[in-house]
Amino acid sequence: MSTQPTSQPLAARPEAGADVAGPHGPGTPDTRRRRPVHGRPSTVLTVAMLVCVAYFLLPLFWLVVASTKSNADLFSTFGLWFGGDLSLVQNLQDVFTAQGGVYATWLRNSIVYAVVSGVGAAVLATMAGYAFAKLRFPGSTLLFSVTLGAIMIPMTALAIPTYLLFARVSLVDTPWAVIVPSLVSPFGVYLMRVYAEGAVDDTLLEAARVDGAGEGRIFWQVVLRLLAPGFVTVLLFQLVATWNNYFLPLIMLNSAELYPLTVGLAQWQATSAAGSGAQALFSTVITGSLVSIIPLVVAFLFLQRYWQSGLTTGGVKQ
Repeated sequence: MSTQPTSQPLAARPEAGADVAGPHGPGTPDTRRRRPVHGRPSTVLTVAMLVCVAYFLLPLFWLVVASTKSNADLFSTFGLWFGGDLSLVQNLQDVFTAQGGVYATWLRNSIVYAVVSGVGAAVLATMAGYAFAKLRFPGSTLLFSVTLGAIMIPMTALAIPTYLLFARVSLVDTPWAVIVPSLVSPFGVYLMRVYAEGAVDDTLLEAARVDGAGEGRIFWQVVLRLLAPGFVTVLLFQLVATWNNYFLPLIMLNSAELYPLTVGLAQWQATSAAGSGAQALFSTVITGSLVSIIPLVVAFLFLQRYWQSGLTTGGVKQ
């Protein structure tokens, strides 16, 4: 009695990579490999994103349009479109010549307050965050808990105690009355502590200590470079916060030549609304507000390359 061969002839064997008839029909492999599904973008999601973009950009568009109008056009034309005559150049001239050109002084004050406070707060937050993350010292947990609790306290609640404290040391109506309180950033400390946990390797610190480097040299020459993206993030946050701060300079400063843009433009607005010519400075205030956001846009565009490159480097696993 003859036996049939148990193996298929070579010509009958399926080639590698060919579909094999499975239990679900011809051409369907037993493993049921799933093909990637490329879904169409959701119409609802697209519409929602467009609504969000319009919500955020509409005030900026209105500000640009209103800056091109005269006082008369502001109250006689449609608010979201340009008037008959473009008065942007004239409005800019009025901004920098009103009251003896005090706007340039306010702009310089805002730049000084924001840059000094932003850089100082970023440095202090980076140092404190690194210390909480990588150094062990008595009371570190308690101090960090207090720092977290300080995030919950609004700055307006501390404005009056801060004023009384600075009045005792004769710092009221000086630039330091705005700069020194702005150097404190509890959220920046928390952010840098979280970032330092993953960005700074303990073995790198041990190697630097074995080579004889002190803690100060390790921070400035090794750690600070690794924490550069977080440093820039805190710098941007504090830069914007100090630039837009209104209440603290309002209660700390009495001299008009020390005002930042926020307080100065508010004083123009109040004077214009309370005076006999209620519309006298409306276009000037609006155009000054448009000019005041340009330094923030420039700062963000300049610093975002360090921000994005650092975040991309930190996201690559070695």
